[in-house]
Amino acid sequence: MSEAVDDSLERTRDERQIALKAYERSTREWMRTYIVYVDKPGQSEWATIGGGIGAYNEEQAGDDSSKSLCFALRAPDEGIVGGLIGATHCDQLYVDLMWVKSELRGCGYGHRLLTLAEDEARKRGAKMPIWTPPASRRQTSTSNKHRCQVFGELQDFPPGYQRYFLTTQL
Repeated sequence: MSEAVDDSLERTRDERQIALKAYERSTREWMRTYIVYVDKPGQSEWATIGGGIGAYNEEQAGDDSSKSLCFALRAPDEGIVGGLIGATHCDQLYVDLMWVKSELRGCGYGHRLLTLAEDEARKRGAKMPIWTPPASRRQTSTSNKHRCQVFGELQDFPPGYQRYFLTTQL
């Protein structure tokens, strides 16, 4: 056998041994890993887990230009009486939460919050919002004003109600 082939075989053997040692080390680490219940996740849990899934998603699908958005409805005393929390990513607006204090419902605040979110999403290049209003027996007037269409529904969530998943064009 030539010297070059001998070197190649030796290097391959060494690389396999290094890889095996790394695998054994990671297996030992994994065996010491454990799961704990966290009653009230803090910033650390959210940042680590959210950052981990964000990095994984970016690795798999590329940069989705994800960016949070939040509009707060404030009373004259500066207290929060409603708002909308969501994000834009993958050229879509996702509304995670939208709420208006009960005595202010029917005054157009929900419509205004959603309009502001849609306007901001358009500025960011979003083409289609997907959002979910609170569990309801029917579509809300806000969803009707935005020409939303149901693309999914959960029956009895919570019991006696349906949760609608809505979309519309921006």
